[in-house]
Amino acid sequence: MSLTLGIETSCDETSVAVVEDGRKVLANIIHSQLDLHRDFGGVVPELAARDHLERLPHIVEGAMEEAGVRPADLDLLAVTRGPGLVGCLLVGVGVGEGLAAAWSKPVTGVNHLWGHIYAAMLSQPDLEPPLLGLVVSGAHSDLVRMPEHGRFEVIGRTRDDAAGEAFDKAARMLGLGYPGGPALDRLARTGDPRTQSLPRPSLPGFEYSFSGLKTALLYRLRGLGEVDDQTRADLAAAFEESVVESLLEKLAAVLDHEGSREVVVCGGVAANALLRKRAAEVVGNRARLTIPPHELCTDNAAMIAAAGFKTIGQPTKVDPSLSW
Repeated sequence: MSLTLGIETSCDETSVAVVEDGRKVLANIIHSQLDLHRDFGGVVPELAARDHLERLPHIVEGAMEEAGVRPADLDLLAVTRGPGLVGCLLVGVGVGEGLAAAWSKPVTGVNHLWGHIYAAMLSQPDLEPPLLGLVVSGAHSDLVRMPEHGRFEVIGRTRDDAAGEAFDKAARMLGLGYPGGPALDRLARTGDPRTQSLPRPSLPGFEYSFSGLKTALLYRLRGLGEVDDQTRADLAAAFEESVVESLLEKLAAVLDHEGSREVVVCGGVAANALLRKRAAEVVGNRARLTIPPHELCTDNAAMIAAAGFKTIGQPTKVDPSLSW
């Protein structure tokens, strides 16, 4: 049995987890800063970093207590090194390196994007590469191959906005507040996308683009003037459907082109109800589809611990623009 303590502070969630053998979650505490940033309509990096610094020691203590472990029981510390907000990353890496030195334990840096793929392995214990992954979050919309642990090959990605960013900006246009993505998801459940259909973005190959779709929504709203609640719900549903269909069109094309026995859809946007439903329909019986439960879709330390366990030896140097 090997125990890994994971630390995640890449953006506005402060999270610490203890994971056994890279697969079994013993504790996964997540503190959200939504209330801290709500009045600003988005994450304020300096406030986020300060909150991480204040809360992280207590969350480390709480996670270890929940897991029933002591420092001597740990075999490894894993900490997010990027991508993310530089101040937030520095707090997490600094705490992780400090604890590793104090406890005489090894520490490994983890690519946050890799962590989202490994979140699927926490929910599907027998999941192993090779696999095909669709990683959709506020900053990334990437199609990747994972031929083996710790190795990823980008097939396609967004040329401009990521899906999560597009949802947040659309929600702002519709007056839904912050955070926008979940609010748009809820509102779309009461709307009819057929009454306010929007274009479906489609680029050649396996790349994405969502900036034009945002512009189309903006012009539609300007043309409509004042909108009632039902029209707002219909627009939310139409926007959501366009994003989801665009994402899955490319996923289906990759499956048709090269196939895969295992498909993972992950990242914060993978909590979207329509994406989860349509992904199951698109993949069908061509492959086994794994979508993590909601608590493992958003940023969390359990996925960082799982990734660190399988990719030990990575540097801990902070790199806010780190990619695959």
